[in-house]
Amino acid sequence: MDKWICVICGYIYDPAKGIPGAVAPGTAFADLPEDWVCPECGSPKDSFEPYTE
Repeated sequence: MDKWICVICGYIYDPAKGIPGAVAPGTAFADLPEDWVCPECGSPKDSFEPYTE
């Protein structure tokens, strides 16, 4: 599964890890609710773009 990066603050969403206490590991970015926001800065989901290491 692809990682996604917040273009506002640089937070990287890694679906393999999820977000402890909020999003289960293995949850693809596309499967996050449309009202999901960045856990670091509160930016909306459309502030993310695919991340390549």
